Parts: sequence; structure tokens; C-alpha cells
Amino acid sequence: MSESILTEDVQILHGISPKKAAVLAESGVHSFRDLLHYFPRRYLDRSTVTAVRDLAEDAPAATVVGTVRASGIVPGKRTRRLEVIIEDERGDKMKGVWFQGVHWISRLFKKGERVAFHGKVQQYGRYFTMTHPDFDKLDAEGPALETGRIMALYPGSAKLQKAGLTSRSFRRIIYDLFKTHGLKIPHILPEWIQERYDLIDGRVALRAIHFPKSQVELNQARERLKFEEFFFIQLMLGLTRQTRRDVTTGAVFGKPGETYHRFLDEVLPFDLTGAQLRALDDVIADTQSGHQMNRLIQGDVGSGKTVVAVAAILHAIDNGYQGAFMAPTEILVEQHYANLQRYLKPLGLEVRLLIGGQRKLLREEILADIAEGRAHVVVGTHAVIQDTVAFHKLGMAVVDEQHRFGVMQRAQLFSKGEHPHMLLMTATPIPRSLAMTVYGDLDVSIMDEMPAGRKPIITKLFSEKRRGEMYEFLREQLREGRQAYVVYPLVEESEKMDLKDAESGFEKLQVEFRPYTVDLVHGRMFSYEKEEAMDRFKNGETDILVATTVIEVGVDVKNATVMVIEHAERFGLSQLHQLRGRVGRGAVQSYCILMADYRRSPEAEQRLNTMVQTTDGFKISETDLKLRGAGDFFGTRQSGLPDFKIADITQDQEFLIKARQAAFELLDRDPHLRDDEHAQLRTYYERYYAGRGMGLVRVG
Repeated sequence: MSESILTEDVQILHGISPKKAAVLAESGVHSFRDLLHYFPRRYLDRSTVTAVRDLAEDAPAATVVGTVRASGIVPGKRTRRLEVIIEDERGDKMKGVWFQGVHWISRLFKKGERVAFHGKVQQYGRYFTMTHPDFDKLDAEGPALETGRIMALYPGSAKLQKAGLTSRSFRRIIYDLFKTHGLKIPHILPEWIQERYDLIDGRVALRAIHFPKSQVELNQARERLKFEEFFFIQLMLGLTRQTRRDVTTGAVFGKPGETYHRFLDEVLPFDLTGAQLRALDDVIADTQSGHQMNRLIQGDVGSGKTVVAVAAILHAIDNGYQGAFMAPTEILVEQHYANLQRYLKPLGLEVRLLIGGQRKLLREEILADIAEGRAHVVVGTHAVIQDTVAFHKLGMAVVDEQHRFGVMQRAQLFSKGEHPHMLLMTATPIPRSLAMTVYGDLDVSIMDEMPAGRKPIITKLFSEKRRGEMYEFLREQLREGRQAYVVYPLVEESEKMDLKDAESGFEKLQVEFRPYTVDLVHGRMFSYEKEEAMDRFKNGETDILVATTVIEVGVDVKNATVMVIEHAERFGLSQLHQLRGRVGRGAVQSYCILMADYRRSPEAEQRLNTMVQTTDGFKISETDLKLRGAGDFFGTRQSGLPDFKIADITQDQEFLIKARQAAFELLDRDPHLRDDEHAQLRTYYERYYAGRGMGLVRVG
């Protein structure tokens, strides 16, 4: 059947007026497909409904079904509240209480109506009480619960409720869709995929997700629809990668040349790890292939990614090209610039630094060197991608901490040359599920070894009452000639948040640790002030560096052996791990001390315990993903995560792996989806997925 039925406007369905259609549109429901994919948020059946007398305060959230017996607004000392009392079929009563949205919610309840409350239960006086429970009006459908039927409950909002779009309305509207048009809903996945991966029919799955006949059928529907969501994202990634390889050529480099080998054999004072050598082999193979390289190097803090990037740039220079090295902060850029100068000056190569705020004459000189090819390598912040920057012959572009740049910023660097090879680096290990989804169209090298001689950092969790013990430990390290960081979450004191701030902490530590030298660096300082403070610390003139998270990445001082993080409960796992990675850069044992408030959330407790238990960045990233969820893992600004309606990459990795296998097997069989048996799938893909490629985290 034609796929066009899915594009029909929901207004043609019985019961959807123009006003309701407008409200649905605000919730993203415009077409039949949108409505079919407006999945229930949960279900009611006899096994999920709890009788009032069986409620318990320490139990997880419960669902109670009852009849409204009383509803009214109760005045209070500070604010009014809405109380709704319901009675279940055994005659026991409980209460729902609202402190917000009191007036409009009060109009939704009438005596005698059947409703379902869902929420956390507490005992207040005579009644078990739910505060701000989720609720659904069941109207006359109550007796149907006694038959064991599973009833879908849909996501709601104030506007939907006001427009009369309750769960019952959604059930009626979607039932009308299936009754009138159900047989026209197309079969999307080919039969061979359905059979190979033991999936129920797609049309049956859509009906069952809204009107399940049993829990078994509901589970089968979920499996099918999760698989399908993952499948089309993986198909998009596979086609994006395939198209790029077919269309985007890259400069063909020869074998690594003299400069490359001199760097590895003469300049570097150490041998590369096996992981570094494997990553370089990947880079060299990519640059000799004739296709533009788009490779991501994942490596934990301190695994030596920068050395791999420098070797990759030298490989480009040996082949007559320039290199660019872009990083997100000036402190990190300055660090890379210093390293590149140290590495490349003995090789007779010119490295230029490009950041904001440089003098006009200096900037003009640098831009001329870049344009005329005298600068072999350019290191900079986003200043590198400004329109005024023109390269003579860019062949290798490196982006460090790449997740901090937006998609378009990386694309601008990509456009600075004739398809330069791209090397992306991240010290934020990415869980396998995210790597397959967000970076699924990139080639990935994983660096999972540390340079020889490094000792795992010992991490300790201290409360405020142990501050004296922490100070004494810090003095012991200073007496041994070591240096330390003390990191605060704020620059200056905030009246709204009871947090220790960097400026007041700096003043207190100056007094506490006399005669040792204490210095301060934070993001509000001028660039030259930060640079001078960092130089003093690197040169050993400063014993304790007080800082904000401006030092989260890029700072490399081998003599610094202690990282103290104040109010550690306020930091995310990834940030804590990055900060810890500023120590342990040398052969001496290093320590990370987490100073945390004893009043902390269970989630904060889990983050802190994870830090104490492991230094493995990949294990930490898996925990971080589970705690924060995929949408917040990279930050919403430029994460590029697909909009999953029913699948969850933190919970459904089994389906993700199968869907990826199926998508890539399909492309092996039919690279351009031209076979007749894949026509329906191709049409569906082109309509709903083909234009979303740039939304994911990639370069070109």
C-alpha cells in the first residue's frame, strides 16, 4: 500500500476539530504517522493498580484507580492548595494534592468521575496522599479494568487537558484511525529482516502499542518499534558514511616521510604505546585510501592522543600540506602550542598561534604566513575558522575536545581546504551505545593504554569535618616538593548558593598555607593573566593553584600530584574525571580528594562513589550515561542525538546492536536501496530520515 497514508492530516479523523488540531500540532502531532508514534507513557491493567489499603510509604510510585468523592481549593498560610479525594472499589479513600496550577486543575475533576492517580505515596493524617500525581480521567471505562484489559495512558499537558485531549480522547481518535485506515498502513521493513530478527509485523506492532491484547503482545510491539527506530538511524549513518566515501575524495598521501620518522625516533623521549601505534596505523591507512579521513580518536585523559595528532600532522607536512589544530579554550590552545613548539622546532617547522585579542599587526603577519604556506601548522581556538583565515594548502585538520564545538564550527574548518583529512579527538570516553549512534558514521580508534610508568590516581572522598586531615595531607605533599590544584565551582561568592568560591578560597588558603605560594586562575581573568598564572605554576613558582573549571582540560604539569575538588557533589562525573586527569601526569603517585557536603542526593552519592572506585574513563562514562540520560551526556546545545520516541540507548543496547547489524547487512545487499523489495523502505527513509544527517555529531 502507499506510504502516503502516513502523511494524512489528523484533522480528517473524527473528533479532531481545527482547535484540537492546533493543540496537537504544538505537541508535534500533525499527521497520521505522528499520531501513531504518539506512544503511551504507561499502561493500566489489573496487575499495575494498587488498592488504597495496600499502599506503603516506602514503596515506589503506585497507581490507584478510584471515583472522585470530593474536590476543593484549601486556603493556607502562604499558598492555596487543591485537594481531590478518591475512593477505590473497596471503599478506601486517598488524596491527591496540588500546590501549582491549582485553578485549572480544579476544573478537571468532577464528583463521580473515575480517575487514575500515579505517584509517590506519603501518609498525612487520615489519608495516604500523592503530591502533584500524574492523573488520567477514565470516565465510564472503569469496569473494563475488571476484564483484565490493558489500557494505554498518554503523555499530557495543561493545553491538551484544556482542549479535551485526555487519554480517553487519544484512545478514541487512534481507534478511529485503525478502524478506518488501518489496512492502508504500509509494511516498512522487508520480510527477510522481520524473519531474521524475529519481529512481529509492523502494522500489528502499531496497533498493539496502543491497544495491546496481552502483556506478551505489548512486549513484542515494543521490541519491534525500538528495533525500527534504531534501524533507521543506523541506516542513515551507514548511507551517510557510504555517500561520503563515494563522493568525497581526499588527498592521497604517500608513506610516512623523514619528518614523521625523525619525530618518533629522535624528538620523542619515549616509545609509543601499542594503542598509539594502532591509531597511527589507522590514520596512515585512511590518508592513503583516496577517501577523506573522518576519524575519531577516543582516549582517556593522559593516554597520549596529542602525540598521535602531531604525528598525523607531520605525515601531512611530509606530503606537502599544512596542518591545523583547533581546541575549545585558550588555556588548552596555549598548552598545545607549547607542546607543538617543543616537538616541531627541532624539525625546523613553523608553528603559529591564532587566538582572539591578538594585536592587529601580529594577526596580519600570522594570516599572511598561513596563506602563503610559511606556517606549517596553525594552532588556535575558533579563530582558526574565521573568514579571514585562508590556508595555502590544508591537508590535516585536528579538532581536540571536539564535542565542545558545534557541528557547523567543525564544518567550517572542513571547508578551509580541498577536503582536508579530519582527525577528531575526545578525552571524554563515549559509551558503546552512544558511539554507535552519535558517531556511527565515523571511523573510530580507541586508545585504551596509558604510557609506561603511570600510576593509577588514588581518589578519596572527604566531608567537611575532615578538612583538617586534608590540609595536613596537602602539607605533606608540599613538603616533598609537589604541587597541588584546588578547584572551586564558582568564581566569586553567590548569595543564592552556599558554595565555597575560588576568590574567597584563594584568600583563606594564602593564610592557611604560609609560607607556600598560592595563586589564582579563573575564566573571568584576561588571557595574559591566565597565561602568566599558568606559567608560574608550570615553572614551579606556585605551590597551590586555586582555580575554577577553566583548568578542566589541557593543563599538563607533571609535578602536580594533588587535585582537591571543593563541593565535588556539584560536579558531573565527566567533569570530575577530567579534573582528576590534571594530576597523575608523571611517574610519582598522585591523589584526587573530593570534598563533598554530607547533605547530598543519592545521584551525587553514586557519582562520588564511582570516582573513588575506578579510574577507568569508559566505566565512568557508562555510569554517567545511565545517571544523566543520553540527552544530557554531551549537553543539549550540539549533541545531535536522534529524537527517540520509544527506544532508549541506555537501556536497549541489545536492540541497537541488532538494528545496526540489520542496517549494514541491508546496505551490503542493496547499497542504494534500489531493489523492488526495498522500495517501501526507501520511500519511508527518504521522507523521514534522509535530511537529518547533519543533525548528528560529525564533520562533513
